[in-house]
Amino acid sequence: MSCDVTAVIDRYCAVWNEDDQEQRKALLEAVWAEQARYTDPRADTVGADELLAHIARIRASRPGAKIVRTTAVDLHHGVARFGWCVIEADGTRLPDGIDFVELAPEGERIARIIGFFGPMTAI
Repeated sequence: MSCDVTAVIDRYCAVWNEDDQEQRKALLEAVWAEQARYTDPRADTVGADELLAHIARIRASRPGAKIVRTTAVDLHHGVARFGWCVIEADGTRLPDGIDFVELAPEGERIARIIGFFGPMTAI
């Protein structure tokens, strides 16, 4: 992998925080592989347009909220993981989440993200 994966992840997180729909699209297209898939407990999208529609719905339901990366980015064999949280407009921090990222073969775009909400449950 020749690119800075942390920078790719940070650009991806910036997509979620962008107010302007056209700028959001441009940011996503810079890091999102064609037909990339995004999955979390509430969504399963394929391609940039579906993910952008999902992000727009989330942003509308949480005006002013921001996604913040909360951990270093771990990477091996083209797969990365990172922790994140949502900070509401009033500063309330929601439970952390974790995303697992599969990079496209060239390593500079995201091919798939699988996200989980909240902390892991101990047994």
